[in-house]
Amino acid sequence: MPTRTANAVALLKESPETLDAFLELSRTFESTTLDPHSRETVILTVAGRNQCHLCVDMHEARMAALGPAPDPERLAAVRLFTLRVLASSGAVSDEELAAFHAHGFTRRNALEVVLGIGAYTLSTFANRLTRAA
Repeated sequence: MPTRTANAVALLKESPETLDAFLELSRTFESTTLDPHSRETVILTVAGRNQCHLCVDMHEARMAALGPAPDPERLAAVRLFTLRVLASSGAVSDEELAAFHAHGFTRRNALEVVLGIGAYTLSTFANRLTRAA
């Protein structure tokens, strides 16, 4: 896996601005109030939807390293909310937002999901464009 990841980074270096943007967005996403399992769920949802096999493999390994999720229903809510944000380009309904909140997430968390979608849409699109994925 490290070789594939290093190759993806090397391919992104062709555009230092793109690489820098991804690294900064990724670092910022990692510092959000979403717990690690929820962050990895957002990433895996975006990677799967965008068919970035490299990202799926890498983040499935990261999720496994976190150990069992303390609340699988909460992660299912993150996954569903991420898909709804993607499908609606952010225009989720009040009901969809309320369903996300019903699992203990906040409006801030909803915005952090959007941040994760942005960061990993950049990554997955770039990886597919450069044929790293």
